[in-house]
Amino acid sequence: MVNYGLDMSGVELDRALDDLVAEGDELDALVAAEDDWSKPTPAVGWTIAHQIAHLAAADANVLIALRAPEEFDAVLKQAEAAGSRYADLDAAAGAARPRSVLLEQWRAGRREVAARLRDVPADQVFPWYGSQADATLMVPLRLMETWAHGQDVFDTLGVEHRPTNRLRHVALLGVMGRELSFHAAQLPPPAEPFRVELTGPDGETWAWGPEDAAQRVQGSALDFCLRVTRRRPLAETGLTAVGQDARTWLDVARVFL
Repeated sequence: MVNYGLDMSGVELDRALDDLVAEGDELDALVAAEDDWSKPTPAVGWTIAHQIAHLAAADANVLIALRAPEEFDAVLKQAEAAGSRYADLDAAAGAARPRSVLLEQWRAGRREVAARLRDVPADQVFPWYGSQADATLMVPLRLMETWAHGQDVFDTLGVEHRPTNRLRHVALLGVMGRELSFHAAQLPPPAEPFRVELTGPDGETWAWGPEDAAQRVQGSALDFCLRVTRRRPLAETGLTAVGQDARTWLDVARVFL
């Protein structure tokens, strides 16, 4: 896992946790009102039920890492054995459960994840895939996944997924995960600094990197988040890049392996 280098005060972490809860609640309201969870989503082979099952399974693994870190090795071995089919198999198993059971499992899991991440010391590390994590990383990671898989459901149901300032957590992971993008594409990470300027939902500019950087990415925060979570091809966004490395980054951008 890439070292994102995230650093939050206790107050900032509490706010991020509030955002995580709100993101889950928004998706919950959407899927709870939908009776047919068998509708296919943009993820090939995944229905709405698969999307919720995936989120529920990920929350369950976070709880293992927090409650019994010594048992997380079994999770890693299961993932290694399944290889590239791991997420599909996990989601399929959960999707086979009755809708009401799966919905309650997801609700209970995300409530406990939020509660435990609120209580754990911010600098306490616990095992995760490929490395270790702490609360300041896990909170935005869970929010990012909830938002991204939620986007698939919103797209499926033809409902507008209105952007909020919660996207800042997703955007930050995208910015800090630039090295991951190049690594996943089997490209050497650029040594030159980047400037990223995004327009948030309320018109505020979110910026990272030196102002005089030659490599630059600009656009809406929503488009950037859709791109780094692989929910939209670059051509369907309004993102612009200056510099070859910046253009390459947008081509290969991602925030997870």
